[in-house]
Amino acid sequence: MKRVLLVHFSQSGQLTRIARQLVAPLAAAADVRVVDEVLRPRAAYPFPWPLWRFLDAMPESVLLEPPALEPLTVHPGERFDLVVLAYQVWYLAPCGPVTAFLKSPAGRELLGGRPVVTVIACRNMWLTAQETVKRLIREAGGVLRDNVVFTDRSGVLASFITTPRWLLTGKRDAVWGLPGAGVPDADIGQADRFGRALLEALRTDRERGEAPMLARLGAAPVDARLILSERAGQRAFALWARLIRLAGRAGSPARLPLLALFAAYLLLMIVLVVPPSLAAQRLLRRLLERRLEAARAYFELPSGR
Repeated sequence: MKRVLLVHFSQSGQLTRIARQLVAPLAAAADVRVVDEVLRPRAAYPFPWPLWRFLDAMPESVLLEPPALEPLTVHPGERFDLVVLAYQVWYLAPCGPVTAFLKSPAGRELLGGRPVVTVIACRNMWLTAQETVKRLIREAGGVLRDNVVFTDRSGVLASFITTPRWLLTGKRDAVWGLPGAGVPDADIGQADRFGRALLEALRTDRERGEAPMLARLGAAPVDARLILSERAGQRAFALWARLIRLAGRAGSPARLPLLALFAAYLLLMIVLVVPPSLAAQRLLRRLLERRLEAARAYFELPSGR
């Protein structure tokens, strides 16, 4: 009997749907037991987000200052053959509850010496967050074996409108001729193909080896056009996070003026900077092609394209 631990946190419910669909073949197998662990912050994160609460979550997310969690339902001393860690991306960083799990003594004990498969659902930028999660898994003594990514397919500019609308109002339907927000239902429905591959790997003890279990399945395709934009965004968020954090902890009224400036900065970036930046990258793509291809190959590890 192989034992699999699924750890996840989702505000909208989308990531929970993806994670449970992915492990469905494992849960249905007679020779595998799946333990489902939902991370529960002591101070719940609302959905949809109130605007100021959404902005106020940025500094702590970027600086990896995690929220307090309710105790896990699983005992930290339990041993698992595989851990599936599903997380959202907040401000190019792992969401706070998952950071809290990875940094907690209980999380580190559960991951220690275990193979880990990460599962990400986000708008389109996940490279920086995954680098952080890789480091935290390694520090906990875990071994990242595979990574699976689900993204919004509507395009960069369209999702700049549809994603904030979904996060702030809860409405994800098509609007103004733009497609609906979030990961397409068809992609969610096909997530179990990764679970079938994991089930085959578990039945042949391949989780104990070093090779990825989800190779050649297109588990984590990287859009090379976004690599430079994400790196620039990471640097900008780090500067804003440190500045706002100087004004106090989350919820402090002293942070409101800086959060207002940060909101204005985001709006200006989306309207005035992102379109010409994408156009410039398109023109420079031939010059940067070798560099971007090398970066793409790196970020697609360990599962590969």
